[in-house]
Amino acid sequence: MPKPVFEFIIYILHACAEKWSVFPSAAYKKLKDSDCINKLLVPYYDIMHTQSTSYIVGDIEEYLAARGVSV
Repeated sequence: MPKPVFEFIIYILHACAEKWSVFPSAAYKKLKDSDCINKLLVPYYDIMHTQSTSYIVGDIEEYLAARGVSV
């Protein structure tokens, strides 16, 4: 994985954890278990890294809700 993509994922992971008031490890588990990292964040990095943090976190929440994962 290229370094900019990895850094983006770490940044978004922490943004999600902050919004959801959980530890980053808990946010990572939700993203990993739902395959959000491999099916949303990595493939759409080129588009997503130009969006605002709150917009991306909102997209992630929609992705998780569609898969029955609560935040």
